[in-house]
Amino acid sequence: MSSFIARATFSHQAQLATTAIVSGVLVAGAILGLQTAKKRYRVQDLKASIPDVDEDHAATQINEYGAASDVFAPSKEDEQSAALAARARIGDYDDDLILEQLARNRVFLTDSGLHKVRSSFVVVVGCGGVGSHATAALARSGVSKIRLIDFDQVTLSSLNRHAVATLSDVGTPKVVCLRRRLEQVAPWVRFDCRNELFGAAVAEQQLAPWEEQRPDFVIDAIDNIDSKVALLHYCHAHDLPVISSMGAGCKSDPTAVFIGDISASTDDPLSKSTRRRLRLLGVSSGIPVVFSTEKPGPGKASLLPLPEAEFAAGRVGELGVLPDFRVRILPVLGTMPALFGLCAANHVLLALAAYPPPAYLSHKRRDKLYDAILAALQGLEERLARAAGTDATGLRLPVTPADVAYLVEEVYRGRSAVSLLPTRLALVRWRKPPPGGLVDARTPGLKRSTLRLRELVCMTKEEAVRHEAQVLRGESEAEEVWDGEAVRRVEERMREEEAFERFR
Repeated sequence: MSSFIARATFSHQAQLATTAIVSGVLVAGAILGLQTAKKRYRVQDLKASIPDVDEDHAATQINEYGAASDVFAPSKEDEQSAALAARARIGDYDDDLILEQLARNRVFLTDSGLHKVRSSFVVVVGCGGVGSHATAALARSGVSKIRLIDFDQVTLSSLNRHAVATLSDVGTPKVVCLRRRLEQVAPWVRFDCRNELFGAAVAEQQLAPWEEQRPDFVIDAIDNIDSKVALLHYCHAHDLPVISSMGAGCKSDPTAVFIGDISASTDDPLSKSTRRRLRLLGVSSGIPVVFSTEKPGPGKASLLPLPEAEFAAGRVGELGVLPDFRVRILPVLGTMPALFGLCAANHVLLALAAYPPPAYLSHKRRDKLYDAILAALQGLEERLARAAGTDATGLRLPVTPADVAYLVEEVYRGRSAVSLLPTRLALVRWRKPPPGGLVDARTPGLKRSTLRLRELVCMTKEEAVRHEAQVLRGESEAEEVWDGEAVRRVEERMREEEAFERFR
C-alpha cells in the first residue's frame, strides 16, 4: 500500500492533478472572498448614506393616522387637552367636577338616570353633519364610552354642518377630529375610533362589545343606502337598539322633523328606499327613525341630475369616492343635519336613562286593511281560475299581508294608481294572464297561483270591479279602459317594483 502511494506521489500526472485541484480551490476562495468583501462594502456604503434621524427629520412627523406632514400638528391647547384626557380616562379626574359639569342633566334625569347614561356604551356610525352633532350631544351629556365609525375625512365643504370641525381639521379623519375636539369638552369620555367603512362583512367586528360591554345603543348616521340597510338589518337581527337618521338633504323646515317608526316615515326618498330594502329582508317595522315630512315645492332645493356629458364620458359610478357611493354634492342647509343628529341623541339619552319617552309617530301599518285586500285578491284569483276552466279549490297565493302592505304603502303610496283616491283600496292583476298561465300545478296536490307582485296594481274597489270585467275577464286591454296618465303611472310603478325585485 505504502509503495503504491509513493509511486503515485512521484507520478507526473498525479502532480499535475494535485496542482490543478489546489489552484482551483485557491481561485474559488479568492472569488468568494472578493464577492463577500464587495457586499460588505456596499452595505456599509448604503448605511453611511442614510442620514441620522433627529427630531427635526421629516420621518418623525408621521402622525397617528399616517399623515407625513406637520400641517396637522396639534396645537398647545390640543396637547394639553390630550394629556388631560389621558389622565381622566385612567380615573385621575375629580368626579365632583364631572357631576358639576353634568348638573343640569343630573337634575333632569335624576341620579339614577344619569348613572345609567354615564355607564353606557354608544356606537355612532357616520360622523358627518348628523353623526357629529349626535356624538357631541352624547359626550356633553355624560355618555362615557363612544365608538366612532367613519371612513371619510373632513373637507372644506364639511364645515357648513359639522359640529366641531375647524379649518385645521380639514384633511383629518372625521373620527379623529371628533375625538380630538370633544376631549377638550369632556376629557373623561373614552373614544374608540374606527377609521373604517361600515359594511355587512365587518359588522360583527365593528359592533362587537368593548371591554365585554355590549353596545347599549347604535346611531345610524350613514348616507349610503347599502351600508345603512346592512347596519339596520344587523341591529334588528341581533337585538341591538338602534335609531336611524333619514335624509336631511333638500330639507329646510325644522317643524317637519319627526321621530317615528320606520313604517310611518314619509316624503323622504332615502327613507323610502331603506324601508323597501329592509322589508325585502323581513324587517317592516320596529326601527325608530328621524325623518322630515317636508314636501318638495317650487323654488325649493332639489337634487339636480348629473350633466349628460358625465353619462357620455362613462360609468358615473366610477366618479364616486367609493363604488356605489354618491357622486353628486347634495344640497344641504347646514342647520338641518344638526337637528337630525340632536333628535337622534335625544332619543338615545332618554332611552338610556329610562326616561318616559315622547309620543312618537306610531306604525302606519293597517293590518285589518291588508288582510281584507289579500282576501279580495284571493277571491279574484279563484274567479279567474274558474273562468279559465280550472278547479280553484285549494288555490294558494304567493302573497302575504306584508307583501300587500309593501305594495299599497311603498309602491302605490297608499292610493289608487288610476284615480289617486286613498280609500276602499284593492289589488288586481294589470294584465290578463295567458291561457293556462294562471295556476302552477307542477307539484302534485298543490295549486299555486303564478301571480307576481310586479303584476299587481292598486285601485279602488269600484275600479277593480270594472278592471276585472273589461280586462281580466273581457276582451279589452288596460290601455283601452284607462286614460293615458293612469297607464303611464301604473307602468312607472311596475318598473320601480321590478328594479327592487332584485333585492329579494
